[in-house]
Amino acid sequence: MILTAVIGFSQDFFIYRPLRRGNPITLLIASIGLSYMLRNAVRFIWGSDLRTFDFPPARGLEFGGYYVTGIQLLMFSAAVFFLAILYLGLTRTLWGKSLRATADNLELAAVMGISMPRVSASVWILASVFAAAGGILLALDTNLEPFMGATNLIKAFAAVLLGGAGNVWGALLGGLFIGIAENLGVAFFSPGYKDLVAFALIFLLLLFRPRGLFGLLTGVR
Repeated sequence: MILTAVIGFSQDFFIYRPLRRGNPITLLIASIGLSYMLRNAVRFIWGSDLRTFDFPPARGLEFGGYYVTGIQLLMFSAAVFFLAILYLGLTRTLWGKSLRATADNLELAAVMGISMPRVSASVWILASVFAAAGGILLALDTNLEPFMGATNLIKAFAAVLLGGAGNVWGALLGGLFIGIAENLGVAFFSPGYKDLVAFALIFLLLLFRPRGLFGLLTGVR
């Protein structure tokens, strides 16, 4: 997690910060190129073979014929823990107020004395730590491989859209809904089409309810 935070800060400092002075499309193109570079760097260093953590299986729980593994319980607990930290940070700290002010109005926040480089760096570090934790938990539940984050990035985007942008707990509920819908959908179609659920939700939400199911609950309150 520390290494990922260093990489995230370095990306912001050496790549995105200089590009912010130019066309916003440049940031999008740089993001796509950087994602491919990082994935292929992982392949070059560790190879493309699947890897697993050699841990004994953790005891889970059974609810009405459905079995939940210990890793899945850990993943849910970690999601609640990290989102609680994020919520308290955004609502109870000066850093959170600075971040929300910057998100609402970048120019006005700068005029009021908020340091844009500090806010940007802190967001990158926090996001990198969260991403590292998510990657570790996902690898515990499945496997380690260079492109494991690509599909889950789409699912995370769908969860944010479903919960409503800016709604912390809405994102958690959106993620739970997508996960449950994927696993229940296996009863009706092949498991190879599980990822179709996230893409279908993105399409439907953008078409009929772009603010998300909890769009009326704007902000982090």
